[in-house]
Amino acid sequence: MAGTGTFSYSSPTSIFRTSSSLSISSNPLFLPMRFSPKRPSSTRILRIYALSSNDIKVGTNLEVDGAPWRVLEFLHVKPGKGAAFVRTKMRNYITGNTVEKTFRAGSTIDEANVFKETKQFTYKDGPQFVFMDLNTFEETRLNEADVRDKTKWLKEGMDCNLLFWNGKVIDFELPITVQLTVVNVDPGLKGDTASGGSKPATLDTGAVVNVPLFINIGDEILIDTRTGQYMSRA
Repeated sequence: MAGTGTFSYSSPTSIFRTSSSLSISSNPLFLPMRFSPKRPSSTRILRIYALSSNDIKVGTNLEVDGAPWRVLEFLHVKPGKGAAFVRTKMRNYITGNTVEKTFRAGSTIDEANVFKETKQFTYKDGPQFVFMDLNTFEETRLNEADVRDKTKWLKEGMDCNLLFWNGKVIDFELPITVQLTVVNVDPGLKGDTASGGSKPATLDTGAVVNVPLFINIGDEILIDTRTGQYMSRA
């Protein structure tokens, strides 16, 4: 047997000490090691939540009949007779249809697992709009039917929020305020800076909006994409 070592123990508070008779084995000492398999990291965790109809508010995402819906309006109703209920107006993310639906107060509803990713609109490739993730350079393509009338506010280089559900894009959100250029408008009247009058103006995206009389070709203006209305000069 290889050389052995003897140890002396002095008190509970002392440390182990080797005696002078300690000899070192010529055989190397190997300690067992355990290796854990590497697990792939997940960048996204699927969330499935259930909520009460009493928690419904504007903007809540619900999954009804296997489809994702966004609550546009809601009203909690407590009739004099009968059970309370929640009346809602909802829009289907996929079809764009809007319906009215009521839920019994306190009933359980599935929340749609809708999440957002910011991507930049880079260019238009035929009938497709190409959005890019600036971190991974991954491209996402949307058809004209997916973009619908939002094209009139969309410019290259604009950051938008793409909404995903079950691994596919179901909608996208424009910035609330966009800066666009007037490319065609009747000449403004000298000294007319009042906001009382208005005139139609064509923007560089092709959209037509009403602007104050003093706006001229080449002016940069701010538009509210929620209403499509002129806000101010940029």
